[in-house]
Amino acid sequence: MISFTINQESVRFDGDEDTPLLWVIRDHLKLKGTKFGCGIGQCGACTVHVDGEARKSCTMRISRMEGREVITIEGLAPSADRLHPVQVAWLEEDVPQCGYCQAGQIMAAADLLTKIPNPSDEDIAREITNICRCGTYVRIRKAIQRAAGLTAGAK
Repeated sequence: MISFTINQESVRFDGDEDTPLLWVIRDHLKLKGTKFGCGIGQCGACTVHVDGEARKSCTMRISRMEGREVITIEGLAPSADRLHPVQVAWLEEDVPQCGYCQAGQIMAAADLLTKIPNPSDEDIAREITNICRCGTYVRIRKAIQRAAGLTAGAK
């Protein structure tokens, strides 16, 4: 039995310990915001935070989650009535086109802003490796910069 925390809730998984975290999140816990994209950790659609860092959940085995803290897109907002600054900026910049990759993009961007509070275009290009098949990279960059401003303004 693997016990861990997801979105501030204690959970247990009593299944195959080689199951990827992604499938536990989607199939066992029924949280559908985290998406399956490539299955090899390249596209980033499955990005979640594990112990405060962005990770590709499709390549993380559930056996590695014992005692750890996982945050998905469903748990990123600080409260039900207040979105995370990256989510606010995503809406203000009208980032999504098809929307499929956006949860992973948002999780990667939130992680970036904890590491580099005011990222340059070069920082964003280097650190955000998630793939957007619709090509909304210009809007993604603008939203990350806007979120940086929102975060700085909130302090």
